[in-house]
Amino acid sequence: MNSRNIVVVGSSNTDMVVKTERLPVPGETVLGNSFMMNPGGKGANQAVAASRLGGNVTFITKTGNDLFGRQSIELFTEENINTNFIFSDSNHPSGVALIMVDSLGENCIVVASGANMSLSSSDIKKASNAFEQAGILLMQLEIPMQTVEYTAKMAFDKGIKVILNPAPAAYLKEDLYKCLYAIVPNKTEAEILSGIKVSDIDSAKRAADIIASKGVNIVVVTLGSKGALIKEGNEYNYIEAERVEAVDTTAAGDTFCGALSVALSEGLSIVEAVKLANKASAITVTREGAQNSIPYRNEIQF
Repeated sequence: MNSRNIVVVGSSNTDMVVKTERLPVPGETVLGNSFMMNPGGKGANQAVAASRLGGNVTFITKTGNDLFGRQSIELFTEENINTNFIFSDSNHPSGVALIMVDSLGENCIVVASGANMSLSSSDIKKASNAFEQAGILLMQLEIPMQTVEYTAKMAFDKGIKVILNPAPAAYLKEDLYKCLYAIVPNKTEAEILSGIKVSDIDSAKRAADIIASKGVNIVVVTLGSKGALIKEGNEYNYIEAERVEAVDTTAAGDTFCGALSVALSEGLSIVEAVKLANKASAITVTREGAQNSIPYRNEIQF
């Protein structure tokens, strides 16, 4: 096993963004101003972040046998990500997100998951070689839950550290918690997982206590501009956020998770890993867009 190797299992989408003065009401057509097509999906964003920040990354995902799928593989290759275990689905198109953004920054998003939701346990079995040399597995919840559970158990049994970003938030079985090395919810996801409304550090601690009681030793609750709370065993650490002027928070959480995985793969403590992740995500929010806002390691003073 090479603890420096990171496997990311998750979603890959193409984001299609139209900017318009105002969002249409049902049945209305409005004229937009500009159109952008960007790579996205939580899994892809986190894989790109981990690679740019110095990780040896293998990405396992599923795309359609279409132009979007082929383009995404080319982009991952350019990011020095191992694409040997990206599967193609001839029955479903690649995942897409249709996004409308008005002049005030309000948005309306519809995601068609497509091939992401056909990434199966049998695909993970076919990719078993990717796990033989891995130290970290990073996952999110934009693929079938059954696949997440199967992959976590397989990696746990191999002694791989499993990190879960529970986004979008969903009910998690107790058996899944027990396979996790760390879980990284934002405050909204922490509320859903714990039943505690997270509004400050004290409520984040209470939420982390409940989440940890389900079987995971390390809980990192990200609090946006307020930083992050770490619960490791019976110990708490609060890490303040970097002070920056935020322009666009897209992919900040994904950058955080990718950076955290890289730091842990290098043997840093969870506290030091969160400090690095905070610095990386702080850079992301000062730039527009998703993957194009993710920094490289040489941009971070650490």
